[in-house]
Amino acid sequence: MNPMLAITEPGGNAAATLWTYGSYLAVSVALTVWVARTLHKNGRIFLVDSFLGNEALADSVNHLLVVGFYLINIGFVTLALKYGDKAMDAQTALETLSTKVGLVLVVLGVMHFTNLLVFSKLRRRANPHKAPPVLPRA
Repeated sequence: MNPMLAITEPGGNAAATLWTYGSYLAVSVALTVWVARTLHKNGRIFLVDSFLGNEALADSVNHLLVVGFYLINIGFVTLALKYGDKAMDAQTALETLSTKVGLVLVVLGVMHFTNLLVFSKLRRRANPHKAPPVLPRA
């Protein structure tokens, strides 16, 4: 099996490759949309607090973050379409699909935690006298 980011030799089963590409695009874009909507909806209150109650600014930044999120992730998904193994049969098609979708999920997770880190630092700077939230004990 070739590495995920190595260009493979031409060939493979055209029908399996097309099925894999179509499934990859559908699943990856659907996951990207779901994550973006979840972050947009649940991140608003965090941004409002980070921007000291300025709702207009928080909403604007929230919208811009979603646009950037879509551009980066859908761009990555479309660029990664070319790389990896070509599907020879149903097994390699499913393996290739799971590898590609798994990589998209890792990228989405890294972007999510990077955003949390950046906005946590922003929030701490904006609210230096505010005590951090107390988490309940398990």
